[in-house]
Amino acid sequence: MEWEKLLTDSRLGEKNPARQKLSDGRSEFQKDFDRIVFSPAFRRLQDKTQVFPLPESDFVHTRLTHSLEVSCVGRSLGNLVGENVIKRNPFLNNRFTKFHFGEIVAAACLAHDIGNPPFGHSGEDAIAEYFRSGNGQKFKSKIRDEKKWTDLIKYEGNAQGFRIITKLQNPKVKGGLNLTYSTLAAITKYPRESFINSQNKSLQNKAYRKYGFFQAEKEIFNEVAEATGLDCVKSEKTYWWCRHPLAFLVEAADDICYRVMDLEDGFRLGLISFKESEELLRPLVSKQSLKDYRDKDEKDRVGYLRAVAINELVYELAKVFMDEEKNILTGKFENELISQIKRANALKKIKDISIAKIYKSRSVVEREVAGYEVLGGLLDTFINSYNEAYEKKISSKNKSVFALLPGRIGEDIPDDLYLRLLRIIDFVSGMTDSFAVSLFRKIKGISLPGGRVTE
Repeated sequence: MEWEKLLTDSRLGEKNPARQKLSDGRSEFQKDFDRIVFSPAFRRLQDKTQVFPLPESDFVHTRLTHSLEVSCVGRSLGNLVGENVIKRNPFLNNRFTKFHFGEIVAAACLAHDIGNPPFGHSGEDAIAEYFRSGNGQKFKSKIRDEKKWTDLIKYEGNAQGFRIITKLQNPKVKGGLNLTYSTLAAITKYPRESFINSQNKSLQNKAYRKYGFFQAEKEIFNEVAEATGLDCVKSEKTYWWCRHPLAFLVEAADDICYRVMDLEDGFRLGLISFKESEELLRPLVSKQSLKDYRDKDEKDRVGYLRAVAINELVYELAKVFMDEEKNILTGKFENELISQIKRANALKKIKDISIAKIYKSRSVVEREVAGYEVLGGLLDTFINSYNEAYEKKISSKNKSVFALLPGRIGEDIPDDLYLRLLRIIDFVSGMTDSFAVSLFRKIKGISLPGGRVTE
């Protein structure tokens, strides 16, 4: 893979790529960032759970604040790497600066969770479970394409995110948000389709353990891969590529933030003591950075350790990337960058403690259970209504349910059952946490619009 092609500023859906681009003081990658910020799907992240239920505290992260923080870290990583890549490859100076690298990574980080359904990762599991062993398994015999069925039973928020930014936002415009191919490739953490021969050893690598696009968007990603020059991993019949190098930085920025920031959230909620939080964060911070540390109160100390830790991790990760640049460009590097740094063990310890004391805390588990009930119930209700409407055998009850669907979903119902199911998944996964719970309670008669909750 070659940096010049990997950094293309051509756009998906662009009618005339050769035309001269109008300058308004922004690079094409900064325009990507702005388009994502102003998209409705990004705005909805303000009411989507990161880890803890949203009413739990006004301090803890939502998907929106998490995405913004990841973007900031990603920009720093991209700038550092860009500076060194250009020094190593002086011919890039003619077209690129270090800031172009940072801008691509920042935009990609901003959108990395845009496809997450309500209730976080448990929401993804709930949608997959509905088709795997819930009422949705009845569709298996009707969807004969194994790849399409795998999309459903292994539902993936990353693939939903790619669908959102390339199709669902501005649905009447080819290319959706019309982002640059470089940003789209950098967003795609897992550049492969869902169904791959499970015997392949490459699936054991972190870069390939999930998938990044549905069958409905596989040709779009094929276009992205060709435009950016991603190396194909397998034959023409398999949609599977090496990662865009900057996708490793997007992943690293996310890894830093969720491990360090979730720990701080856990401390603020009293799930982890100050002493234990301090002991976990101190190994991430060099001794010379601890001047005046003792003058702060406990909350400020944890906040200070968090800030310094992230800063130092950014430099360490950028160095690892440059050490592995050749392997990354040839597709031979398939690990997480974060696993290769000196502080890897300290970060693993934080992850292990977080799993035990944060991700399995009562409020988090309660939310996960609710997610299965709410999302499964919404999928069942709207899928039944949608299919009845398609077959023109809709009951009076389901006519009312169908009327609740957005107009764009109710128009031109697809003949393909797989596409019909995806449309309802689009609707349900795009909901905020609050809206999903509210709508579920109303359609189940637990509460009424404008009325009191029934017992």
